[in-house]
Amino acid sequence: MTLEEVTDAITAILKQGIEAVGFVSPTHFTPHVKAIIASLNRLGSKPVAVYNTHGYDSVEVLKSMEGMIDVYLPDFKYLDPVTARAFSDAPDYPEVVQKSIREMYRQKGSTVVLNNAGQAVNGMIIRHLVLPGHAEESIRILEWIASELSTSVRISLMSQYYPTVCVAGHDVLGRRVTAAEYRQVAEAMEELGFYNGWIQQQESAGFYNPDFSMDHPFES
Repeated sequence: MTLEEVTDAITAILKQGIEAVGFVSPTHFTPHVKAIIASLNRLGSKPVAVYNTHGYDSVEVLKSMEGMIDVYLPDFKYLDPVTARAFSDAPDYPEVVQKSIREMYRQKGSTVVLNNAGQAVNGMIIRHLVLPGHAEESIRILEWIASELSTSVRISLMSQYYPTVCVAGHDVLGRRVTAAEYRQVAEAMEELGFYNGWIQQQESAGFYNPDFSMDHPFES
C-alpha cells in the first residue's frame, strides 16, 4: 500500500469515532510510523498515537519518536537473562528493556492523562504478564520499577497467560498461572506502594484467548 492509501484507510476508521491509532510491535517500522503520523497531521487529523511494544526497543529510536507518540504501552517481560534466553531467545532483553523503559519514562513521566471516557491520551503504562513458576521474578520487576522509576507509574499486571499447543508439554510454560502465584505478585505490588494500575481476574486467560481456527479470531 502507498502512504496515501494507508492514510485514507486510517482516516476512514477515525471518522467512525475512533480517537487513537495504535502501532503494535512497531520498532522495525519506525520510518513508516513517522510518515503515517505526519501524513495524518497534514490532513488536520491528530489522533492519539499509541506505541504498543514488547519493550525490546532501541533508545535511539525512542528518542527519535519524542513528541510524536502520545502513549507508550511497553511490556516488561523478564528481569533474568536466563529466563529471557529460555523463553524468547533474547538474553539481553532485561538490559535492553530497562534502558528503553527509562527513556519512555523520561519522555512521559508517571502521569497518565485520561479523556472523559477513561481512555489514556498521554503517558506510559507498563504491562507485565505473570508467568507460571516465575512469581519471584515478577516481584523483582515490580521492585525495579519502584526503585528506578516511581511507584506512581501505572502498571497493568496480567494473569492471562495460557499455554498454546506449541508449549503444551513444556515443564514450565505448559500450565496456567495459579491463583496463589498471581495473588503473591498482586500483593507485592500493593506492598511496594503502587497505587495506579490494574489487576486481572484469574479467568482472564479464557477471555483473551483468540481462536485462530476462526476467520475472525478476535471477535467473540
